[in-house]
Amino acid sequence: MASLNVGNLGEYLREQRRNAQLSLRQLADAAGVSNPYLSQIERGLRKPSAEVLQQVAKALRISAETLYVRAGILDAERDRDEVETRAVILADPSLNERQKQVLLQIYESFRKENGFGIGEPARAPDGTEEGTGDDDAGSRRTAG
Repeated sequence: MASLNVGNLGEYLREQRRNAQLSLRQLADAAGVSNPYLSQIERGLRKPSAEVLQQVAKALRISAETLYVRAGILDAERDRDEVETRAVILADPSLNERQKQVLLQIYESFRKENGFGIGEPARAPDGTEEGTGDDDAGSRRTAG
């Protein structure tokens, strides 16, 4: 039987919650989910929907894409570079929230300009819908 990737997700969520110095109850309240449900996610007993992951990510102030990959919702290989780039931007303590969002918008505009970001819809950290690219992240268009 195929294994759901929820154990890894649960461990990661617990680690992020502890890093944010939030109790299980505090995170559940902030994310708008029940305390028992969040506990089951952390223990790897439940696979949350993308919507729940987005709410939890917002409450933890982390990238929803990172949670999507850990939950097996996004293809890790295809989206790894973009997810890691976004995660690094969102984790940078020297930037405030507005600066992070502006930087992510600029990053996405450059990806679209270069022909990326035209794939299946994904959710940005601010909850808006955006595309994810199917192209090789190492290729570039050149004028010629």
